Amino acid sequence: MAIPGALRRFGGAAAVALSAALIAASCTDAAPPAQQPPGGDSGPASYPAEGVPEVVPQPRKAERLGDDVAVRGTVELVVDPFVDAPTRELAERVLREAGAADVVVREPGPATEDATLRVRIGDRMSPGVVKGLQSNGWGAPSPLPEEGYVLAARGGQESVVLGADAPAGAYYAVQTLRQLTSPGRIAGVGVVDEPSMPLRGTIEGFYGSPWTHGERMDQLAFYGDVKLNTYIYAPKDDPYHRERWREPYPADKLAEVQQLIGQAAAHHVRFTFALSPGTSICYSDPDDFQALLAKLQAVYDSGVRDFSVPLDDITYTRWNCGADQQRYGAPGEAAAGRAQAELLSRVQREFVDTHPDVRPLQTVPTEYSDYEDSSYKTALREGLDPRVVVMWTGDGVIPERITVSDAEQAAQVWGRKVFIWDNYPVNDFDKSVGRLLLGPYGEREPGLSEQVVGDVVNPMNQAAASKVVEIGAADFAWNDGDFDPRRAHEAAARYLATDPAAALHPASAADPDTTRALLVFFDLNAMSPLANGSPWQPPAPELARRLDVFRSQWTGGDRVAALTELRAYAQQVADAPEQIRAEAPADFSADSEPWLQATDLWGDAFLATVDGLRAREDGNQAVADERFAAAADLADRAGQIRTIPGETRPEGPVRLADGVLDVFIRQAPQLG
Repeated sequence: MAIPGALRRFGGAAAVALSAALIAASCTDAAPPAQQPPGGDSGPASYPAEGVPEVVPQPRKAERLGDDVAVRGTVELVVDPFVDAPTRELAERVLREAGAADVVVREPGPATEDATLRVRIGDRMSPGVVKGLQSNGWGAPSPLPEEGYVLAARGGQESVVLGADAPAGAYYAVQTLRQLTSPGRIAGVGVVDEPSMPLRGTIEGFYGSPWTHGERMDQLAFYGDVKLNTYIYAPKDDPYHRERWREPYPADKLAEVQQLIGQAAAHHVRFTFALSPGTSICYSDPDDFQALLAKLQAVYDSGVRDFSVPLDDITYTRWNCGADQQRYGAPGEAAAGRAQAELLSRVQREFVDTHPDVRPLQTVPTEYSDYEDSSYKTALREGLDPRVVVMWTGDGVIPERITVSDAEQAAQVWGRKVFIWDNYPVNDFDKSVGRLLLGPYGEREPGLSEQVVGDVVNPMNQAAASKVVEIGAADFAWNDGDFDPRRAHEAAARYLATDPAAALHPASAADPDTTRALLVFFDLNAMSPLANGSPWQPPAPELARRLDVFRSQWTGGDRVAALTELRAYAQQVADAPEQIRAEAPADFSADSEPWLQATDLWGDAFLATVDGLRAREDGNQAVADERFAAAADLADRAGQIRTIPGETRPEGPVRLADGVLDVFIRQAPQLG
């Protein structure tokens, strides 16, 4: 099969029913806006504002309740005991960066006398939280799932209230608070929110250079920012994951795993350890089974509580030992299904069930990419413990789309709801050579959350660049009913265009020039190939649209306007690489460097082509010929840029906007 830092505010919301009526904004205990803030601190108690700031992932319900809440002076942070340390620390950091001169953190009890604002995080049904929600003009729903939360803030009040039923919900409430907070203020809004899918995240399951330890640490922090809760460790080129699965991890590697487990826990991410024994396991050998349990026990002792035993990308036309043929019969689909069902069910019963804090086992079957029934699927469906979670890539290894109907049919053949392993934006297959996949997270149908247990994407070798699609996947898995691929794609550009070192990332803080440059660059790298090389997302759709407009204007006779508008966009293409290198995160630029180099050359070729057309229109054929020749040379040089050796599998010449920009540059001299 084949960032530390915080995300930004992104927005809107689909309404969900509240089980408690909204309390009117004029309720008796709602104080009018203060003219003089408490504690003698000068400055307004609230700031007028309109609309709902953007939050990613998109909340289920978010409404404007009133003016924004001022943040200044001493802020009291009151937290219930169940709120964990990472959540408390994040909340304190957010408030300090918002403008609090001091943050006093305490559990419920006597108030801090000189506090100008109280931020309350706790059990949504505790009297203090309920009263705070009501005084802010918001109601608390009942019940909330583990990751659900409610938040209310309104200018003129002395409190902002965040309620949840579990630590994960409290953490996600603070992640939303972070996106609603900008220097000096907290948006006066109410939010009621919960995820659509229980499992949301990534699977590091690609071939080629695995992510570095630093990249994994960065990714896990980033997942917390966007409310992704799952990371599956399954890099194909880690020898201890696959070929040498029986061997214990060396001490230094195990120490890294322990660090990753701690980082995941701090950001409410489930670190799922995958062990893939299928290339060499003897299913009927007791020693191999004990070796498998011993490897799982070793990482359990290090803190892992989620496990997967994937059996993908192996053959069932042969056995790895003669004893398997004696036990299961001649190799084949049905025999493999029986052997795997027995192995996986034993792991569930003899390991998972004997460790009460471990969640159900996950697996990837050998047939993972369709929903046609087979003797293999029948054997696995009939013999596999019903608690084991089965992963599925859609109708194809690289699916053109994933629909609700697809998922329904997959559930029938596997006898359970499936867990989507989405092979996008992975770029480890032959037809993806030379591509950085930065298109939207598209062609995944709203409503899938009703038919699957979760959705994880298989990212690229380029970890930082993978965040573009990961943001879209996070938005989809959290609230697929209100998902907008374009909104999420633009959100990814704003994320990368904002200072990653800051705790606060309101959308308004994103640098507009960098956002625009990134969207241009994303468009050039939007082509998403299927396994046969044909696109399931087209190349450079925005550039193609602009070229269509240009051709229409050109043939219609308005050539001056056509050239003026197209040159302005060509300049954006040419300027994008330097803007990205200067202002986007350094790891994103490093991941993207070959494609930035190619864009430098293609952008200059684009400009030269437009200038050649302009010169010819002005009657200066000599200059036109020189510009066209320069464009051809630049395009040829762009085609020689290659991927970084050792960083991407497969390696090859960089490709971007192919079939669009290269065709225009080649054909422009013949335009009549």
